[in-house]
Amino acid sequence: MHDWSIEYDQWVPAEQMLRESLCTLGNGYFATRGAFEETTAEPDLFYPGTYLAGGYNRLTSEIASEKIENEDLVNWPNWLPITFRQVGEEWFHIKQVEVLRFRQELNLHEGTLLREMHFRDAQGRESELKTTRFVSMANPHLAAIGWQLTPLNWSGSIELLTALDGQVTNSGVARYRALASQHLEHIDQGHFEDDCMYLVVQTVQSKTRMAQVARTRIVAGTKGGISRKLQAKNSYVAQQMQAEVTQGQALKLEKLVLLYTSRDWAISEPLSDAKTNISRVQDFDVLLQEHTLYWKRLWDRCDLELIGNNKAQPVLRLHIFHLLQTVSPHTPDLDVGVPARGWHGEAYRGHIFWDELFIFPFLNLRLPEITRELLMYRYRRLPEARFAAKAAGYKGAMFPWQSGSNGREESQLIHLNPKSGRWLPDHTFLQRHISSAIAYNVWQFYLVTNDKKFLSFYGAEMILDIAQFWSTIATYNNTTNRYEINNIVGPDEYHTGYPDSKEIGLNNNAYTNVMAAWTIQCALDLFGLVNEQRLHELLQKLHISEDDLTRWRKISERMYVPFISGTNIMEQFEGYDTLKEFDWGTYRNKYGKAIRLDRILESEGENVNNYKASKQADVLMLFYLFSSEGLVQIFERLGYAFKPESIPENIAYYEERTSHGSTLSKIVHSWVLARSDRKKAWDNFEVALLSDLEDIQGGTTAEGIHLGAMAGTVDLMQRAFTGIEIRDGVLWLNPVLPEELQCLKLQVRFRDHWISLHITSDIMTVRLAKSFSKETRIGYRKEVYTLQTGEKRKFDIRR
Repeated sequence: MHDWSIEYDQWVPAEQMLRESLCTLGNGYFATRGAFEETTAEPDLFYPGTYLAGGYNRLTSEIASEKIENEDLVNWPNWLPITFRQVGEEWFHIKQVEVLRFRQELNLHEGTLLREMHFRDAQGRESELKTTRFVSMANPHLAAIGWQLTPLNWSGSIELLTALDGQVTNSGVARYRALASQHLEHIDQGHFEDDCMYLVVQTVQSKTRMAQVARTRIVAGTKGGISRKLQAKNSYVAQQMQAEVTQGQALKLEKLVLLYTSRDWAISEPLSDAKTNISRVQDFDVLLQEHTLYWKRLWDRCDLELIGNNKAQPVLRLHIFHLLQTVSPHTPDLDVGVPARGWHGEAYRGHIFWDELFIFPFLNLRLPEITRELLMYRYRRLPEARFAAKAAGYKGAMFPWQSGSNGREESQLIHLNPKSGRWLPDHTFLQRHISSAIAYNVWQFYLVTNDKKFLSFYGAEMILDIAQFWSTIATYNNTTNRYEINNIVGPDEYHTGYPDSKEIGLNNNAYTNVMAAWTIQCALDLFGLVNEQRLHELLQKLHISEDDLTRWRKISERMYVPFISGTNIMEQFEGYDTLKEFDWGTYRNKYGKAIRLDRILESEGENVNNYKASKQADVLMLFYLFSSEGLVQIFERLGYAFKPESIPENIAYYEERTSHGSTLSKIVHSWVLARSDRKKAWDNFEVALLSDLEDIQGGTTAEGIHLGAMAGTVDLMQRAFTGIEIRDGVLWLNPVLPEELQCLKLQVRFRDHWISLHITSDIMTVRLAKSFSKETRIGYRKEVYTLQTGEKRKFDIRR
């Protein structure tokens, strides 16, 4: 690993699927896994997947005599194929040669994937293969490969094959392979001019049409003419070329590909526009230069520079890189959300969860235009959320735990436990807290950007509708004189019911109840922000009456939060304290640290519902989302005497009872420990930092990176260790660098101001760049300072 690159210097078949995921290239419009050009899908070895942002399709499968419809992120035609062979012999495949030297580099600064191989075939011929690939940031429809073969101890005639392969299925996740997977149907294919070919396919249900056009040229290294044979069969089109190569002289080939779909703006028809534009694109080197310049501009805004920790620096840049490949400046107007696993693989079927909570903070402070568009993805799906609430017997908007194309609930009804091989009921759709996460994201976006127009026309409507939902799912308990929320599942996910109970769901999850109360209070706070006429329009549109508002005020002051009897520790859910303690030592010795207890216990005939064992942070999420001051205000309004001094004992209690079966969990634990135990916070940070790079969950990263965890590690640097918080229109700073860092340099965007921060253990330097307005306010240690454009101010943080 280097500051700006991830390198592999050996060919290790067992690591290939992981590397393909980590070496995915994308531009926010589409992404392609880092598979070798000459490979096709082989279970547990190669999987060349290409994914379109928002490119979903639904299929029906029959499982356990039940018909189940699933919506999947589609694996689109493979545009990569390039290979060669000696005339009359087998096509080249890395498994059939002796690899003498291997090097693969993911260049983060330039957004390229390079591979160099020196190999010997069965006849003793030695060759060198070099490839350079990019998915263009400058042109979202464009991808390109520079391919170079050098014969080292031989000369002769070879055949080259370049193809567009639509004979692909969704088979990248082993536990989904029993489900229907043929998402594409053939529409058209063919050749035009001398060096171009095209393939058109369509999804069988959603009817999204994609046209791929490829232009392949040999640009150097052959003598004489080049003959071409055209191949075409159902959903597969290829060109086979023959060329003479000379020992020591490199044969160079360039393959340029354009992808257009029926979802695109400003086109006539996908194939027509792809054909027209392929003649307009320039050669490989010019396109590569435009692409790298675009990445340079992105890095100028988004980089984090660490001094004193060479281990963390490149991994953080890898995480920023994958975030920007998933959601980029091309994302606005695509009408897509941000998937939990990026556009990097088929895990979670490409669905959108609550990972936005961990992703949006980075974007808010760098590229808020992208956050705005991702929030619009939710706004456009309000009608479906309203229908879901009504169907469940509630008012307002109830957003789905898993979202895809149109915002309906996409959570599985059953899931396969790979430990036992059994299909089991899946009740995680009861995670209603997703709605509060959306309201929280809207509010945080407004705090950072001060975008009153967005809040008035879109954000307020979402918050009000979500508050109405919470006010109708909450029920009044005459005995306790408090409101309760029952039959739900919290962020923990392990617990979906009570021991030996046939009913699903839990009562009074502390996190869910507090977030519901906060959301309702946030909705009430809108009355002091949004124009009175606009607010009247919204109340009328959403059918929110004065009686509703009266109920809201009561709930915001009387929501029930369970505490463990005789302590200041919030009870994860009502009845949690009656569960059995779990034998962590025995199971961790047997299965490792980050373990999926639900799957392990089910395979042993047990049930995780019986134990005080959490998959990930649940109660602690409250300390992640709110400052201690903010949380105390919420509890005071609810009539609970919760003090900041109680936070450490809450953290300690749940630290001992969490398996960290989710990559997000270590992010939260690191965050909540950042002020009280910097060493333990850094230890948790390091685990989260390496969770994908080292695939600590044992194979899950190969199915797609964990974008929330990646963004969360960057945000730990950006906000937790700098102490960034926004209150009353002021950017507050309270830096506490870990001992493992000498210096942190970054810039953030606060209400259209770019602010540069240079932080050491002694001094914090703040500089305000030019902006549309001349000044902004910075808070430090209870004092507020007004900085003018171009002003630089230093703060002694030792005192």
